[in-house]
Amino acid sequence: MPSAVPLPDTVVEAAASPKDPIMTMSKRHAAAAAAVATCLVVGPVASARAENIHERGTITAVDGATVTVKDRDGKDVTLNLDDGWKIGGVAKATMADIKPGTFIGTATSGDESGLKAIEVVVFPPAMKGTGEGHYAWDLQPKSMMTNATVDNEVKGTDGKSVRLSYKGGEKTVDIKDTTPIVQFVDGTKADLVPGAKVFIVTPGMTGGKLEKGFVAVGKDGVTPPM
Repeated sequence: MPSAVPLPDTVVEAAASPKDPIMTMSKRHAAAAAAVATCLVVGPVASARAENIHERGTITAVDGATVTVKDRDGKDVTLNLDDGWKIGGVAKATMADIKPGTFIGTATSGDESGLKAIEVVVFPPAMKGTGEGHYAWDLQPKSMMTNATVDNEVKGTDGKSVRLSYKGGEKTVDIKDTTPIVQFVDGTKADLVPGAKVFIVTPGMTGGKLEKGFVAVGKDGVTPPM
C-alpha cells in the first residue's frame, strides 16, 4: 500500500472565490479539480488507514457553517465549514467525453475476465495522472478503482469498451450507456444546500462530527457517483 497522502490545506481557497480578478475561469476549474481529485488520491490510503473516511450522502440541513449530512447508511454526520473544509463540484458529463487520450477514474465491478464500470469521472487535462493506478475501492463490496488514460475504445450497441493504461499495467473496462459519467468543476459553499448529494473525504470523525477534509458536491441535481 502507498504511504499516507495528507489532506492539503491550501489547494482550493480560490475555487470558492469566483470574483477573484487574478484567477481566470480555467484556473478556478483546475483548482477545484485538484481538490476533488484528492478524494481519489487517498483511495488506496483508505484501505490501509482507517482514519481516512469516505462518506456518501445527502445534505439535510445547513445552519450557518454547520452542514448535516445523512449518509447512505442512514446515519447523521456533521461538518463545520469554518474548520477549513475544501469544496469542489461534480457535474454531468457524457460518453463523448471518454475518448483516447482522456484521463479518467472509474470504479468497477467484476474481475480481470470482465471489468464493468460502475461510474466514470472525467479529469480535466491539468489533473492527468491524479491517483493513477488500479486499487481497491469502497463504493461497493469488492469494487476497484482505476485512474488511467484511455488508450483505445471499441463502440458497441450498448456503450463502449475502453483500454486503460496506467503506470505498471492496463485494464479493459466496459462502460454501458446507463453508466453515470461526471466531471470535476468548481464548487463553493453556496452549493451546499439541503437536498444536494455529496461525497466526503476526511481523515477522521469525533462522534458524528467529521474532521476537516473535502466535500465533492453534485451540481444541478447530480449525485457524485464515486
